[in-house]
Amino acid sequence: MKIVEFDEKGHRVEREATATSSAGVSSLAPRPVLSRPAVEAPRERRKSSGIELHMFQTGTLRTKTKYIKMNQGEEAFEIPVPWFLLKHPQGNVVIDGGNAIEAAIDKRGHWGNVVDAYDPIMQVSENVVDQLKMVDVAPGDVRYLVQSHLHLDHTGAIGRFPKATTIVQRAEYEYAQKPHWFSAGAYIRSDFERPGVNWMFLGGDYTDNYDLFGDGVLRMIFTPGHSPGHMSFLVSLPKSGPILLTIDAAYTMDHWENKALPGLVVSSGQAADLGRQAARNSQRHGGNGGHRP
Repeated sequence: MKIVEFDEKGHRVEREATATSSAGVSSLAPRPVLSRPAVEAPRERRKSSGIELHMFQTGTLRTKTKYIKMNQGEEAFEIPVPWFLLKHPQGNVVIDGGNAIEAAIDKRGHWGNVVDAYDPIMQVSENVVDQLKMVDVAPGDVRYLVQSHLHLDHTGAIGRFPKATTIVQRAEYEYAQKPHWFSAGAYIRSDFERPGVNWMFLGGDYTDNYDLFGDGVLRMIFTPGHSPGHMSFLVSLPKSGPILLTIDAAYTMDHWENKALPGLVVSSGQAADLGRQAARNSQRHGGNGGHRP
């Protein structure tokens, strides 16, 4: 297994390691009826840039408001579990992967007592690999898997793509091995301790705003708070422009507007600061919250 990381000075280091065991709707106006059809000059077909962003969903989580907006109620609350595919001329990138397929097959067996707070409602066909087939992407076609963090509703793609390099913050990977008691249920080690994964570890502030392809299309923004190594992503598309994927730095509008903390945080102060930052960035770039219903 190859590991790529960045040292404390931001220098890239590669080494070999042994794998760990363990809606809008639009319509056209009616065509005018003319006595003689107008003759149009042939239109030049616009070439595709080859850059596309696709959003998918691995079902939903049924939970309570207090688990999404800290201390704000016992009402039922259902949230989507999204993930993304970025098609790029230099290779396909999966951003997170939603719930693992095992959560659809035997959710309590895979997640344990977590399902009492976050109940995954997911069909087997909604797993990341099968959904990629809808856009003609096979497991071997994925070059990078980028992990915002390693919570159980984001790790469904790890180890599913044989040629992919999996990118995550080193702080997140290390914390996932030994989390605080209050975060332990959010990490399913069998999701990320899979054989044959080629890891690339980023170094927090030293690698902040990491540009994956060097062309500004996908930048990784270090946004700790919800978890120690959380990342958000700034995706710049040729036609749509920049789109900020906050992921769980701000996953509902109340988090964007700094009216609530996430139900799970490791640092309330960092999470609150990021909520304000996300609101500012959404005005500038447009944005997508991680679990916005």
